[in-house]
Amino acid sequence: MLRLPVVLLAALPPAVWGQLPGGTWRTDLAKHSVPLTEFVSAGPKKDAIPSIDHARFASVSDAAAWLAENEPVISVELNGEARAYPLQILIWHLLVEDRIGETPILISFSVLCNSAIVFDRRVAGTVYEFGFSGMVRNSNVVMFDRQTESLWQQLTGEAIAGSLTGARLAILDSQVVPFNVFRQAYPGGKVLSRDTGSKRGYGTDPYSKYMSSGHPLFPVSLPGPLPFPSTETLVVVQAGGGERAYVTPLLRQRRVLESRIGDQPFVIFSTRSMLDALDAPVIADSRNTVAAAVFSPAVDGKTLSFYKRHGVFFDKQTHSAWDLLGVSTSGPMAGKRLKPLPYTVSFAFAWLAFHPDTPVVLAPGPSMPEAGEYLWPMSEMDLPEPRHTSLPDTSTSVPAPQPH
Repeated sequence: MLRLPVVLLAALPPAVWGQLPGGTWRTDLAKHSVPLTEFVSAGPKKDAIPSIDHARFASVSDAAAWLAENEPVISVELNGEARAYPLQILIWHLLVEDRIGETPILISFSVLCNSAIVFDRRVAGTVYEFGFSGMVRNSNVVMFDRQTESLWQQLTGEAIAGSLTGARLAILDSQVVPFNVFRQAYPGGKVLSRDTGSKRGYGTDPYSKYMSSGHPLFPVSLPGPLPFPSTETLVVVQAGGGERAYVTPLLRQRRVLESRIGDQPFVIFSTRSMLDALDAPVIADSRNTVAAAVFSPAVDGKTLSFYKRHGVFFDKQTHSAWDLLGVSTSGPMAGKRLKPLPYTVSFAFAWLAFHPDTPVVLAPGPSMPEAGEYLWPMSEMDLPEPRHTSLPDTSTSVPAPQPH
């Protein structure tokens, strides 16, 4: 497969293996699964962007004083507790260590890739602590654990250099949603506080100039020229033993997208009412972007289908209302919850650098005038049958919702 060139650093001789970009290291670099030359200095040295190691929290009502209702937060619900981690804080820290119940978690955000992922910090029974290495690989954050100083790829959760090479952090369910969605779903939830122990410009984005450039800041390896901008945001669904990526312009058109991978059906809920934290110098001034979440449509042994009307998701079978977090808020299904499926949101260049064989579903356009799903790279064998979102059958005994 053709690959674009990658700018490599000079090979590191064994005598200076402890001197990776970003500071002095005690990493066992005799063990690594990727070439050491792929580690590139991002500018700051090790820990120069401080992780939040002792997270403090505010109530949703207190957080509303400084957090706009449509600002993005990483929503995590675990062990009966719900917490939100605003991107306006993660932009300045990249990593937050927390514990929900008995589960130690790591909230990570690679700004240059727009990828927010939550991990379980345990590996083989040991709880690890993490920091920012000062390095990137394929323009994606490289983390390190403080116990062994092994190096970890943020987008994959895999240790790629050091004594823990080959280990993986388990990914936990999370969604990036507007703050008001979290607040309505979890009125008793907690929000990461701005009281971090650091003085930062929370609410502003120092990366907005980079984002407006339209290309990665650091070298990446891609599987050939892309038929869409490399900074296009993808929603990558991982289900049925495979994965498929959807460009956000398609989700702007469809709002509800139903499909399957292998024997696993799934539904993507999406909304355009979330601010893009990486768009403007002041986040509150940013344009809207797509927020998406992926679920299994099966509830109590029945497979539901969905549509969206007046900004609310409904199932066609009972016309119950559902929110972006997959919880039914009214109707016969009230209180039921859709099972989240694994998915990742990332800029295209980052995901495809690590997963070059992922098929990407493109939006219909001038060269694709008919509705349906179009894959890149195009393959007739992979092309699924077109699926269309139709209005509900109003002949059922349950009335459809009416506009207010």
